Amino acid sequence: MGGTEQKYVQEAFETNWIAPLGPHVNGFELDLKEYLKEDTEVACLSSGTAALHLALILAGVKSKDEVLCQSFTFSASANPITYQGAKPIFIDSEKDTWNMCPVALEEAILARIAAGKKPKAIIVVHLYGMPAKIDEILKIAKKYSIVLIEDSAEALGSTYKGQKCGTFGDFGILSFNGNKIITTSGGGALVTKNLEIKAKAVFLATQARDNAPHYQHSQIGYNYRMSNVLAGIGIGQMEVLDKHVELRRKNHQFYESFFNDVAGVTVFKEPTRDFFSNHWLSCIIIDSKITGFTSEELRLKLEKDNIESRPLWKPMHLQPVFKDCQYFGGNVAETLFETGLCLPSGSNLTDIDRERISKSIREIL
Repeated sequence: MGGTEQKYVQEAFETNWIAPLGPHVNGFELDLKEYLKEDTEVACLSSGTAALHLALILAGVKSKDEVLCQSFTFSASANPITYQGAKPIFIDSEKDTWNMCPVALEEAILARIAAGKKPKAIIVVHLYGMPAKIDEILKIAKKYSIVLIEDSAEALGSTYKGQKCGTFGDFGILSFNGNKIITTSGGGALVTKNLEIKAKAVFLATQARDNAPHYQHSQIGYNYRMSNVLAGIGIGQMEVLDKHVELRRKNHQFYESFFNDVAGVTVFKEPTRDFFSNHWLSCIIIDSKITGFTSEELRLKLEKDNIESRPLWKPMHLQPVFKDCQYFGGNVAETLFETGLCLPSGSNLTDIDRERISKSIREIL
């Protein structure tokens, strides 16, 4: 927390704006709009997952449709596809950004078109805050006239060629879950460049109530709007967003410096200057043939010292719930899962914390 959030929460109570609408919701949306630029419109919602679900609805995804989704991601990127009764088709990553591989993406599109089943949408993820190769992916989406949805849940504050992640595609998704760059405890946002689409999203997010004096509904709606209380937290968090990005990047610089001379350990970083990552999580890849220890052995060593680390995301095409879904690509995502580790990356890490991490890793080295 940055220090001013409680002031806005108290204001919501004092003015009795507790419902899922109100001045803080409007203010938070405006703050995000001004931060993202690119003539965006923002609808604040109950979660990033809700935003992704609404994006799929607004993209016209229906039962039995197919949606191309990055495999190397958290399940929340893929689950909303199934809410619509649609079918996810998973795409491998490329080695530079760990995000959706443009080559595998186009192969999948061509294969599905040849099978008489053109995909309805593409979900690309800016994983761990690292921008995807969005120019190439956007070009492919436009070439085949497929809706592009950017899952930027982990990438608020990240940019590609100076443009904020979440503003390139037809829709962008943000998350303010408790572990993100900024948080509203729970919450998310849908980003679009069309005011009418934003209005439609808000309509659907508030139970799709028709404009009538009585309660009338002509289509299915959802309870997805953000609370005015939580939006107050968001307004306070926007005041420290740049600081939080700076702190996360400081953690990344610490790991880069620490592992600089360690053979067999590669720190995940931007491939070129076009990419600017918020480094939501700092990650490494371990070549056990060189280091003499695996990523899992390092995880257990850190855990023994009461330091939490985690494996990288298990690819969606390897998840039991998605075992029958099609997959296009090689083994990049699988290799990352087998050899990678997410290291402590919180915005509140102290120098003492970093010294504890250093000491623990030096012992296994």
